[in-house]
Amino acid sequence: MMKRLTAAAVAATLGFFVLGPMAPAAKAGEPYWQCVTFARMFSGIEIFGDAHTWWSQARNRFQTSERPRTGSVLAFKPSGRMSRGHVAVVSEVLTDRVIRVTHANWGGSRGKVEENVTVVDVSDRGDWTAVKVWYNPINDLGTSVYPTWGFIHKAPFQPSDGLLMASASVGADGQP
Repeated sequence: MMKRLTAAAVAATLGFFVLGPMAPAAKAGEPYWQCVTFARMFSGIEIFGDAHTWWSQARNRFQTSERPRTGSVLAFKPSGRMSRGHVAVVSEVLTDRVIRVTHANWGGSRGKVEENVTVVDVSDRGDWTAVKVWYNPINDLGTSVYPTWGFIHKAPFQPSDGLLMASASVGADGQP
């Protein structure tokens, strides 16, 4: 039986990922996680730099889409107090408009990892360009709507050669 790797287990194993100064919410001796370091390590998607740069860096390197997959990274656009954007790893796809993510350094959990946080697509077209994120202090979805670019998948980018393949019906004799 395969053992599930949790964020806490990863953090305990890779405690050397202590980054930057300790935030007021972090306790002395505990790792202080940034969202990008955590997302890169947990997803295996090798992108570096602030979260707001991930979407443009992913182009022509990784597959991107408006549909979540377990293990993909949801890339948030910069907005409000989130001036550098945010990235979160999809831990579970529940429905076409509800997922769970595991992420670090979000809201009241400065420097901490939060596991399996519910995220709901509230975009008009169902394309994940606007989301709400579960907020523990109110035990409900938060009131803020966050703009996103979409999902970055670990699979390498597959360039199109620009040719469209047409399909034709073929008869029993092999002729169109």
